[in-house]
Amino acid sequence: MSERPVLNRPEGTGWLVLVGGGEFSFGETMDADQAWIERTPEGRIGFVPAASGSVDYGEHLATYLREAFEREVDTIPVYRSRDARRGRNLDRVRECAAIYLGGGVPDQLLEAVQETPFTEALLSRLRQGGTVVAIAAAAQALGAWARSLFGGGSIAGLQWLRGGVVEPNFDPEHDHRFRQLMREPGVRWGLGLPAGSAVLLGPEGETEVVGVAYLLESPDGELHRLGEEDFDGDSM
Repeated sequence: MSERPVLNRPEGTGWLVLVGGGEFSFGETMDADQAWIERTPEGRIGFVPAASGSVDYGEHLATYLREAFEREVDTIPVYRSRDARRGRNLDRVRECAAIYLGGGVPDQLLEAVQETPFTEALLSRLRQGGTVVAIAAAAQALGAWARSLFGGGSIAGLQWLRGGVVEPNFDPEHDHRFRQLMREPGVRWGLGLPAGSAVLLGPEGETEVVGVAYLLESPDGELHRLGEEDFDGDSM
């Protein structure tokens, strides 16, 4: 690539981590998790189950992160929009060193947190040095658009990645859905993230790729495989 890609993210001194998917219980996300854990301050990790609605998910994640990394996890019980407006849940975000947005269905996460104080609390945590991790459907929901699993077509995302979209669990041999998402209004770039891979977006343009990630800059363009050589650490 002739120019370094610009992957726009919200301002702040923390790290925003996009994980392509994978089963942590089978060690598929171990390398990605090691990378963001190393960049996360001391303190508890808050798990948000809104995308899946599963109680068990948080319990299994807590066991995994405790055994693999000696980090403690609290589930922040946000399942619907009323939960995202409760003061205690907002306080929990502020108290955690990292927030982990679990996978599931983009529609459910967006319905729960879009246009609520919870989203602003997440952004504030990122601005102030905390880590925000989003895996699979949650990573897609942070983009300009996400693919609806309920109504078909695309729905507006949280707009954390200005002009960008994310295709999780990506297979470069089957990129039709990714290219279709790239055709939504205002989209200028997209990340294809296979399971187990991650892109870590840090302050002042710091970027790390774990595993393999693919950049697409137009719906009919060429897929570019990203590596560390594509980033020089300058501010985006």
